[in-house]
Amino acid sequence: MRGQIILSHGSDSSPEATKVSALAALAESLGWRTQRPDYRADDSRGHAGSVAPRIARLRATIEALDTPPLLVGSSMGAFVSGMVSLDVPVAGLLLLATPSEIPGYARRFDLRADVPAMLIHGWRDEVCPLAGVHAFAARRRLPLLVLDDDHRLAASMDTISAQFRLLLDQQAAA
Repeated sequence: MRGQIILSHGSDSSPEATKVSALAALAESLGWRTQRPDYRADDSRGHAGSVAPRIARLRATIEALDTPPLLVGSSMGAFVSGMVSLDVPVAGLLLLATPSEIPGYARRFDLRADVPAMLIHGWRDEVCPLAGVHAFAARRRLPLLVLDDDHRLAASMDTISAQFRLLLDQQAAA
């Protein structure tokens, strides 16, 4: 096994969501172990109310491992993955359709500066406007791939999978 990957789904979704399922299958086919925490009970608290329990659940999952994992998150899953990286060692981040803030939640999106990260976003994202994540990526000089897609990024899975495979190859070589 090459390492551990934790894939976090978005709000009102599940561990069987299209993006995290496809990326988990790709990683497993390349010899990585994957976990997909189930945040559905947390999501019943609303967007702002779900952040702290999601962070606690993800943090506990990471702390049970013997090595820092790669985190992959979509939307709310991306938000909490970045936030968790502030407090717990992680090997890297792949963040999809990342909100720069959660209305009603006190903190804006952030991540540890020394953690390798890549952000992928849709030009037509109607849920998490591009401007917020673009400004964040520009301040940090982070790679940001912007695709002609909406929040779900469903039309871009081939491109996302190719970028993910590159990230996995880089992680394996490190």
